[in-house]
Amino acid sequence: MARERIYLFDTTLRDGAQTPGIDFSVEDKIAIASMLDGFGVDYVEGGYPGANPTDDALFERKRTQNAAFVAFGMTKRAGVSASNDPGVNALNRSKADAVCYVAKSWDYHVRVALGCSNDENLDNIGRSVEATIAAGKEAMVDCEHFFDGYKANPDYALSCAKAALAAGARWVVLCDTNGGTQPHEVRDIVGAVIEAGVPGGRLGIHAHNDTEQAVANSLAAVTAGARHLQGTLNGIGERCGNANLVTIIATLALKPAWAERFETGVTAEQLEGLTRLSRSFDELLNRSPAAQAPYVGSSAFATKAGIHASALVKDPATYEHVKPEKVGNVRHIMVSDQGGKSNFISELMRRGITVAKDDPRLDTLIAMVKEREATGYAYEGADASFELLARRTLGDVPDFFEVVSFRALVERRHNALGEIVTVAEAVVKVSVDGEERMSVAESANGPVNALDMALRKDLGKYQAEIADLELVDYKVRILNGGTEAVTRVLIESADASGHRWWTVGVSENIIDASFEALMDSITFKLMKNRGHAGLAAAE
Repeated sequence: MARERIYLFDTTLRDGAQTPGIDFSVEDKIAIASMLDGFGVDYVEGGYPGANPTDDALFERKRTQNAAFVAFGMTKRAGVSASNDPGVNALNRSKADAVCYVAKSWDYHVRVALGCSNDENLDNIGRSVEATIAAGKEAMVDCEHFFDGYKANPDYALSCAKAALAAGARWVVLCDTNGGTQPHEVRDIVGAVIEAGVPGGRLGIHAHNDTEQAVANSLAAVTAGARHLQGTLNGIGERCGNANLVTIIATLALKPAWAERFETGVTAEQLEGLTRLSRSFDELLNRSPAAQAPYVGSSAFATKAGIHASALVKDPATYEHVKPEKVGNVRHIMVSDQGGKSNFISELMRRGITVAKDDPRLDTLIAMVKEREATGYAYEGADASFELLARRTLGDVPDFFEVVSFRALVERRHNALGEIVTVAEAVVKVSVDGEERMSVAESANGPVNALDMALRKDLGKYQAEIADLELVDYKVRILNGGTEAVTRVLIESADASGHRWWTVGVSENIIDASFEALMDSITFKLMKNRGHAGLAAAE
């Protein structure tokens, strides 16, 4: 039986740009559009030409090669013809392949926000669509607040959808703009719209995540007959975000109930790049990927309990709903005080370390991990530090350098302009091949940054090897109360190869804890350069 086609519409560059704290540049938008264009989505919504310089520049410079590039904007204003409406003209004159109009479909909004009559709004929808088709572009309409509007006045909401359809819109998209509609409501309302005469093959869904059900609502719409899904990469968007297109793509492709009935433009080969796409996007946003993101998160296929790990080693299907390699992810059997030998053996094998189950060194390692975690270490979140601990226990880590001493000072003083500034100074003395080297660094960003700069300033023959090492995240956790509290520091590092790793340090002194994690980060980098660090290869 032939599978039905589901069309994917990405609105990361438009609706996703409304995420608090995100401000895409033109270059950002071009890079994201290129990522999406090679991934099999059908539509990439670029933004609102005529509304701001960034989107104007984007539509002048970039057009996708595979996906239709979409311009977004308002329908024409009441009392003005489409040909004389500046907004409609900007959309139709742009280099977009298609235009997506946002139209009011809740009579309350028509009255309050637009200040026109219901009939005028219907005319605005139809005339705008007709103008776009006459300009040689594909037209579609986002029926804003459709579900709330339908609940308040179903006849009028339906009339808006039908006006778009009658004018020739390729897609009529029902929007859950406030994000509060429940999946059973979406299913019932989409079904009612189809029964009223809007074909499912022309119908789409645009869901927001305010009740954390945007993906469920999108799939409910497909169940009811819709064949066009809108969403964003990693679910970004205003308030609580939009439907996560990454999760939707994987679910449609890998869950039999969907995969047997439907297909998208994403091939199996492209699907294997889903994790890379998701994480590359987070990298562009300069934020850490969500560890518990479905399918693509670093914890999506991770297990910590020993009994689970033992079963996973025998058959991964015991605790995995899909194979991680299908989406380009990897299995993590984590080590912790809850883990048994199966966890440790599996994790060591993943790093290219073979050790027999009855090897006494394995028992030593397990005992060390459990003892250290009792004092505050957390190795499930610091894979690189675990690997170094394991290799040291097995006698497999060279003595690249030795820290002889370090010192950090913080001083508050007046600068040359008479302003009060706080400056940290660090002195680190290291020994490389028996030769001592002392480095000094000063930082306005605190003592840990100063120590990092001083430690990496002169490692002798290893200096060139760490030139591309970058610290990308720093997390501090206070493990008990009071100023004498034990502190755990986690540091995420990266290098030019794109690999990332976490190291951990624990101490009553936050500087000590930080320095321990910094030393592990450099040592792991040097190990990785020699092909001995299995984590980097696995990632």
